[in-house]
Amino acid sequence: MNRSALWTAFATIVIREIRRFTRIWPQTMVPPAVTMTLYFIIFGSLIGSRIGEMEGFDYMSFIVPGLIMMSVITNSYANVVSSFFSMKFQRSVEELLVSPVPNAVILAGYVAGGVARGIGVGLIVTLLSLAFTQLQIHNLPLMVLTVVLTAILFSLGGFINALLATKFDDISIVPTFVLTPLTYLGGVFYSIQLLPEFWQGVSMVNPILYMVNAFRFGILGISDVNVYLSLIMIFAFIVLLSAVALVMLGRGKGIRH
Repeated sequence: MNRSALWTAFATIVIREIRRFTRIWPQTMVPPAVTMTLYFIIFGSLIGSRIGEMEGFDYMSFIVPGLIMMSVITNSYANVVSSFFSMKFQRSVEELLVSPVPNAVILAGYVAGGVARGIGVGLIVTLLSLAFTQLQIHNLPLMVLTVVLTAILFSLGGFINALLATKFDDISIVPTFVLTPLTYLGGVFYSIQLLPEFWQGVSMVNPILYMVNAFRFGILGISDVNVYLSLIMIFAFIVLLSAVALVMLGRGKGIRH
């Protein structure tokens, strides 16, 4: 395929994905906004007033970056896993497989759709947070880069989950038993400096810790881990999951029987 045809194929998948989640926005955009608002009220206002400051900032300001990243992570992941698995379930994915569209373009299209939803929900949550605290921006390019890379990473994770899933129940296993624990243990609600030394070391193997802290540094200028190390870790995971997804897609894992 020539470059124009590749771009057309990519744009078609992306537009389809964006139309998919915007068409049912009461199910895809509103619930995360309501959930994050409850987090702001309960953890930020009610509990935060008793906790006081953390790392030199009031508790609400400290947790806002983590909550924004939580919304980006869950929604970019959920968009791809639900969309691609639905294509598998309806067997319409076979139309893509028999077309001359390269696997890399198919993967990129779905990932871009997940990134669009993740960033969209992240923007909504960011606007909602302004009703509870004043956001300052320490490093805008780092903020944008971290959000985009995180959305790409978890969109790839959602794609792999969709390939492996054999029934609808399977697409909820990873978010429930992997993403949720890692998110809560990823420094969203606390600084890992509060943990004993052993548990600080354990926290360092949690990839979400690097994403949350890189984004927090972009907003507040503070981080529990080196920002450059965080970006390297995110890039490394993206490369790894991209390779895994392409190999699985090329072999027809979970698609060809």
